[in-house]
Amino acid sequence: MAWTTWQVLRHRNAGLYLGGVVVSGFGTSAMWLVSGVWVKELTGSSSLAALATFALWLPVLAGPLLGTLADRTRRRPLLIWTNVGLAVLLCALLAVDSADRVWILFAVLFVYGAAGVVHDAAEAALIASAVDKKLLGDFNGLRMTANEGMKLLAPLAGAGLFAAYGGARVALLDALTFLAAAGLYALLRVREEPGTAPEPGSWWTRAVEGARYLRRQPALRTLALAGGFTMFLAGVNGALIFAVVDEGLGRSPAFVGVLYAVQGLGSVAVGLLSGPLLRRCGERVFAGAGLALFALAVALRALPYDAVVLAASAGIGVGLPCVLIAVLTAVQRETPDHLVGRVAATANTLVFAPNAVALGVGAGLVALVDHRVLLVALGVAGLLATPGLLRRQPSAARTSSRSASDANPA
Repeated sequence: MAWTTWQVLRHRNAGLYLGGVVVSGFGTSAMWLVSGVWVKELTGSSSLAALATFALWLPVLAGPLLGTLADRTRRRPLLIWTNVGLAVLLCALLAVDSADRVWILFAVLFVYGAAGVVHDAAEAALIASAVDKKLLGDFNGLRMTANEGMKLLAPLAGAGLFAAYGGARVALLDALTFLAAAGLYALLRVREEPGTAPEPGSWWTRAVEGARYLRRQPALRTLALAGGFTMFLAGVNGALIFAVVDEGLGRSPAFVGVLYAVQGLGSVAVGLLSGPLLRRCGERVFAGAGLALFALAVALRALPYDAVVLAASAGIGVGLPCVLIAVLTAVQRETPDHLVGRVAATANTLVFAPNAVALGVGAGLVALVDHRVLLVALGVAGLLATPGLLRRQPSAARTSSRSASDANPA
């Protein structure tokens, strides 16, 4: 493990925050899996079960608006009370015990997703000011490692708890993890201004300022759009996974779990190495290499061999996080403090909203086109997009009549 990784782990604020990521990530991963199973068990409907995940994703579309909240108040208290609020909110799921009360679960999941958007925006802004800029890549990589590690463990624990005691117990577990995370965030030592000077205009005007800043920065704009394109490819690829296992390998659907586990291990590994790699090659090259590896691995899934598909899953696990880590790190490094929440939330919308759309597109395409043709097409599209990331971008000063200082008069 690199020396800089140890520096991050020894950094008090970074260590506490990563502890919060591990604790709350465990509960969130367990709840993410159980919510769909819970809906399926109560209603018997596969389409309603799929909507459970959609309810969590939907608030991402309102990222620029929700992210404004992270720039209008102190971020540390916002993180604390968001976690406390989610813990209280999850207690409402104790009332979900029949099909006619499933609407409560959908309402909670929607608010859960909206709170997650606010939480991620506040987190990005707070960490940008609490951690040395040189260590942001290392921190974001470790955060990815922590998240992916929990995704390997929590679903099994959540499934076991659900099978033994039902969904309400999983909701209580998630609530407890949010309370624990709130306690860890309360221990952070961060100096924040007591308030932000009022900005002119409506809430909407302030919200779109994040999008305007992102549009004026060619490097950030390129990374965010590349992230969205990559996640679109990832969404279509995800929709094809059962066809790969069934038609390509002749395996049972349970083998999907093995592929996801291998992919998660790849993400854990690259998270530990991302800091040094980002310092060596920069965000665009790091993202470009990740996109190329991801695209190649997706195309290799078309081959009907277990070993190749397993290796491809590991490649996807390594390549995909490179793009996501590069986008977040660049936003944190290049954005003025008072805009970080809005810019991060806008970038997250550009990156993750296409994934939700692609899941539906992929589900329709796989019924019409051979999955091997689709996988090769996805791989070719990703490889063709890679040079755009590697090409040198002109500076914002040469491409915009307004400089970054215009967005930060101070």
